[in-house]
Amino acid sequence: MQAGIERRAGTPWGVAWLAAAGIAVATGGGGRGHAAEPEAEIRAAAAAYAAAFNKGDYAALADQWTEQAVLLEGSLELRGRAAIAASLRGWREQHPTATMDIEVRRVSIVAEPLARVDGVIRFTPRPGGKPVVSRFSSLRVREGETWRLAESRVIPEHATALDSLGWLVGTWSAETARGKDGSKTSVETIYEQPLGPYCLVGRSRIRPPEGPAVEALEVIHADRGTGLIRSWVFDSTGAQGEGVIESDGATLHKTMVGTPSDRVPGRVARWTQVISPAGDGRCTMHSIERSVDGVAMPDGEPLHFRKIR
Repeated sequence: MQAGIERRAGTPWGVAWLAAAGIAVATGGGGRGHAAEPEAEIRAAAAAYAAAFNKGDYAALADQWTEQAVLLEGSLELRGRAAIAASLRGWREQHPTATMDIEVRRVSIVAEPLARVDGVIRFTPRPGGKPVVSRFSSLRVREGETWRLAESRVIPEHATALDSLGWLVGTWSAETARGKDGSKTSVETIYEQPLGPYCLVGRSRIRPPEGPAVEALEVIHADRGTGLIRSWVFDSTGAQGEGVIESDGATLHKTMVGTPSDRVPGRVARWTQVISPAGDGRCTMHSIERSVDGVAMPDGEPLHFRKIR
């Protein structure tokens, strides 16, 4: 699939951002005060946060963040309680049977009222499914009787970073709308994991009404240090691109930059490919925000794929 993208920061990839919230603490009520042991509060709150997520208590989830909280994952940055809470709710509603477990491994009191917390979150997208594991490091601040999350950085474990893309594995087929002359372009894409869980490889064949078919190769790999999902695309016209893949829980966004085909004037191509799964073995892929050397190009035609095997 060719498609170059430049994507604005949006919601985080997969479930990783959920991990961040797990270490924030709500300690209000019941006469508990500053004398309470901070580490005990934090560890208890991790379990309480996971329980709130598992039962869809969005008010409790939102209350774990400060008004100006910052969530970081790879190249993604979310700012403010409202934006983070909206992402949490949207993702949770897309995965109504999902569950999470949070393990706090280290609590360091920086200086009252600040604490640094490190740990692991295990997210299971469906009952009996394989957990997706992420590491988190967060900064919390006490506001009155409540510890809230001020900043969190989340990094998916290297071996499980691509688990959220597992639904892509298989053979997909699509056709463009039929033109006035009856012509149409067909596309077939095959995604495989020939190297195990660390790498996803896609091969596409685009057959236009006239002229030779275009072959494309895509390699998707997770960065070990940051958990960032990277994509490299090459095709038989000489075009190539590289970028990152992010998700808002409902769609994937590839932000790409590279060089256009040898037949296209210009040196720098940019594009965004939006991949929207529709369930029942179907998805839509749409190339938008396209440009060559800074000159805007028309959006591509949406391609509606179905999984044929």
